[in-house]
Amino acid sequence: MKSLRSQLVFFWVLLFSVCAALAVVMLTLYRASAGAQIDAGRTATEQSCRAIAARYAKAATDASEPKIDLLQVVLQLVLTEVPHVEGGVWQAGARANSGLLAYAYPTYEGSGVKRDVPAAEQPLIVELSQLAARAQAPQTDVVRGSREALIVSACPLASASKDLAAWTMTRTNGGALAALGSLRVGLGVLLAAVLASGLWLGFILFRGLRHVQRLETRLAQADASDGAMPELPRTGVRELDRIVDGFNHYRTRFDEARVRLREAAQQRSRDQRLAALGRMTGGIAHEIRNPIATMRLKAENALAAAPEKQADALRMIVGQIDRLEGLVQSLLALVQPVTLAPVQVDLHRWLEERTAAIGDKAAAAGVQLVLQHEGPAKAVFDPVHLARAVDNLLDNAVRHAPRGGHVTLSASTNETQMLRIRVDDDGAGVPEALQANLFEPFATGRADGTGLGLALAREVALAHGGDLRHRALEPGTRFELELPWRAS
Repeated sequence: MKSLRSQLVFFWVLLFSVCAALAVVMLTLYRASAGAQIDAGRTATEQSCRAIAARYAKAATDASEPKIDLLQVVLQLVLTEVPHVEGGVWQAGARANSGLLAYAYPTYEGSGVKRDVPAAEQPLIVELSQLAARAQAPQTDVVRGSREALIVSACPLASASKDLAAWTMTRTNGGALAALGSLRVGLGVLLAAVLASGLWLGFILFRGLRHVQRLETRLAQADASDGAMPELPRTGVRELDRIVDGFNHYRTRFDEARVRLREAAQQRSRDQRLAALGRMTGGIAHEIRNPIATMRLKAENALAAAPEKQADALRMIVGQIDRLEGLVQSLLALVQPVTLAPVQVDLHRWLEERTAAIGDKAAAAGVQLVLQHEGPAKAVFDPVHLARAVDNLLDNAVRHAPRGGHVTLSASTNETQMLRIRVDDDGAGVPEALQANLFEPFATGRADGTGLGLALAREVALAHGGDLRHRALEPGTRFELELPWRAS
């Protein structure tokens, strides 16, 4: 059981079961104790009554007329050996004391000899004696009270008229029966303790789960649009607050590490731009010198040629100027830091716009465009800068794909929740000699290319905290933009 709720519920059920078992054991012990005392008292009265009958049968000389003195002696002799048992003799038809002829209680713990038969028990004694004399068979009755049990036994005595019976009586120890009230109180206290512990345990469980639910809600409702972790409020529960404090401390360190990582990424981007700037100095000079030399040659030819041929030269010069302007704009975009303005973007519609922007050029080149979207419905990034990067990749792919070939634009996410935008073509692929410097400025395999498109695309990926990678296909080439994304 990994759930705290399940463990606490199991603990409460176990506590209740143990208390219930303890109550059953207490009740069983009580019943066993009281029952054992009643059985012992019943055995003592029945044996005493039979002993009185046996001694009287041996001692009596005239069974037709019982002798009071003899009966008293027999009672005294028998009952002396049986503690807490009193007894007597009853005869039918005797008027004195409701037929009770003799009585003895030699083990009575009073200050004197007890000679009177208890008045409250006389009706029961007379009734059992009558039954024993009439049936000529022993009779026993147990009367349970709130504090003690009364046990009375009667057995017939040898008599010609069969109207004579002996009786014995005892009471069980009142402590066992008196314990019934204490037992009830104890069971009530035990039940109250179980209920109180259950309620307290339920309160602890409810309060703890309520705090956990609040923390879950706070984490779920946190505004993570900037990637920041939320600060959790304290709950007032010491154990939970330790976790909350640990999380908040980790949050602080995470934010600091995120800032340092962003600064390191920016520094890396600056370092790469500076390193590329040094390498591309020669390329800039070459790229600018060639158009200038062409324009100079055309201008000199135009001056020496007839006026009607000067228009062709001017058009050539304007074309070279456009090329220089595009080169300057690309250089400015490359050396200036990329300032992002991320917003939530409908990713599928944005991808459709990218294929539509290159659609005419692809159709003119006889290349079929394919769009595959397996990524999230929405993502947060800078749509303008990322569009410039993807458009450059699509333009390169269309240029290198053969007529009748395919260019595939796809989007998906991986197990690390990174957004992958791939541009695949089935062209000849990137020459091996060019792969090492593929993303550096002016690294190009085309005579009419500047080699700045891939460098710009990689700058955009780095600014988003991602990267741009090249993968060789059989046949063709894949460029993969990988960058973090957030749905909101």
